This record gives sequence, C-alpha cells and structure tokens, in this order.
Amino acid sequence: MKVMVETSARHVHVTQETLEKLFGAGATLTKKKELSQPGQFASMERITIVGPKGEMKNVSILGPVRKADQVELSLTDLRKIGIAAPVRESGDIEGTPGCKLIGPAGEVDIEKGVIAAKRHIHFTPEDAEKFGVKDKQIVSVEVGGEGRKLIFGDVVVRVSESYAAAMHIDTDESNAAGLPGTVEGEVIVG
Repeated sequence: MKVMVETSARHVHVTQETLEKLFGAGATLTKKKELSQPGQFASMERITIVGPKGEMKNVSILGPVRKADQVELSLTDLRKIGIAAPVRESGDIEGTPGCKLIGPAGEVDIEKGVIAAKRHIHFTPEDAEKFGVKDKQIVSVEVGGEGRKLIFGDVVVRVSESYAAAMHIDTDESNAAGLPGTVEGEVIVG
C-alpha cells in the first residue's frame, strides 16, 4: 500500500515565550502556507540558528507555537554548524543539545531541543488499520525510481486522530533517493 512521502526541510518549533523574545512582545506567527498535517503551517517568520562552528540563516518557524522549543535539522546541517544531535522522534528532546536562536528583536539560548528527526509516518487510526500497523511500530518504505530506488528502514508509525496520512523524511534522505518533491512510497510491513 502506498503513502505520500514528503521532504521536511530544516525548521524550528518555538514556545510563545521564545517567539516573543525573538520577535517582540505580543508576537504571533503569520501563516505562509498550510502543511499536510491538520492545523500545522509554515510561518512567514524566519530566524538564524547558531552552533559552535557556524550558523544557518533564514530558517522557517512552523506553527502553531508549542509547549517546548525544538530545532529539526538534517545531519548535514548539524555537522555544518557543529552540533552533535541525536536522531529522535519529534518531541523527544530530553538529553539533546541546545543552540542559540536569533530573531529580529532578540536572541534565545535554548538548553535542549536540537534533533535530526527520525523518519516517520503519520496515520489516523483508520489508516493504521487499513495498513495493518500500530502506533510506534517500525516499518520500511520503498521510494524512488530508476537509478535511485531506496528502501528506508526504521520508519516509525505515529497514530493519532489529529494526523493525516504522510511520511516525513529530511532533505538528506530525500536527496539520497533523488526524490523530485512529494512522491508516493510503498509501505512494507514485517
């Protein structure tokens, strides 16, 4: 069975407190475009992420604001700015490194929250049942065409009523498979 596979580029999730430190008192996120997950959006607001060896400018903040700050970069991005962050599921930030975030109104040093996001598939309970999978199950997904076909292993299934069916990979993974953008992938269970 097939699922939509999207490339999730570098981005940041912030708390309201961090947003206001970066953009000023009362700041809100301005919706630029809707994302595939219901209620999620890319905002107009951009920041700079600073690590020990360099910085990444013009990084998008995804909305809405969250309960914790989180920076999601590819392993290539992390090496470039000198942060040794683990591959983790979104939200699993305990024991992760921090970094500096710079916005037009100020800067914030976050103590933790920098990760390379673990590849994953979002499913509703109905979709999960259709695919014969459960929350936190590990599957594989085949993507790509002639010359760059690739099977991604260690894909974690995430099930929630608030999701829409989509697999997310980072830019390193997308480039490895030579993907031209959003594609379909064949889910391999077992």
